[in-house]
Amino acid sequence: MTDPSHIVILTGAGISAESGIDTFRDAGGVWENHPIEQVATPEGFAKDPELVHRFYNLRRAALSTVEPNAAHIALGRLQDAFQGQLTLVTQNVDDLHERGGSTDVIHMHGELLSAFCTACDHRWEQRSDLSPTTPCPACRTAGGPRPDIVWFGEMPYQMRRLEAAVQSCDLFVSIGTSGAVYPAAGFVHLARTFDAQTLELNLEASQGSAAFDEARHGPATQLVPQWVNSILS
Repeated sequence: MTDPSHIVILTGAGISAESGIDTFRDAGGVWENHPIEQVATPEGFAKDPELVHRFYNLRRAALSTVEPNAAHIALGRLQDAFQGQLTLVTQNVDDLHERGGSTDVIHMHGELLSAFCTACDHRWEQRSDLSPTTPCPACRTAGGPRPDIVWFGEMPYQMRRLEAAVQSCDLFVSIGTSGAVYPAAGFVHLARTFDAQTLELNLEASQGSAAFDEARHGPATQLVPQWVNSILS
């Protein structure tokens, strides 16, 4: 591959799995023993907000038990040292990229450590538990706050910015993604439409692996530092 001037990196659950964070769901559509419809849809929240808050409170608390791994740290080093433009976007809702040293991360599916109010759209950092009676710090509406997570049926964040970045990059890299969740799974095709080189770094071939110019398979903690070293050298 030629030396890139603008890199877009997309990361998925595979990059955080080696830190001990489970992938989003198994083949049966169950996450931490809960059907996806219960805890990851607007309808599930409307039906049982107490259950949904309890679920995300546990996920939020679990972040304190895990640490960024060598792949997160390598990307933080790349973002700091790369002389061109770098756009780092993640499908993950954890904060391991930030703790690994990255300072500009687009969380297209939201963040566990953020909340927003359904009454006034105010967003804020949230590290403690939420409940159906929690008031919004801006409008004081009780029960308005919800986890700042993009659920099924909702539009991912900053899509215009992401599509513009993919269209203008000369290297698109997908790390630890399944290649099955759209719209992110379509980024490789968009990048190739605009003549960018494309690279997959994944534990095994993803569903979209054949669309990439090059695919390297193995643990993210090995592949990502090796690739970052090659870019910075």
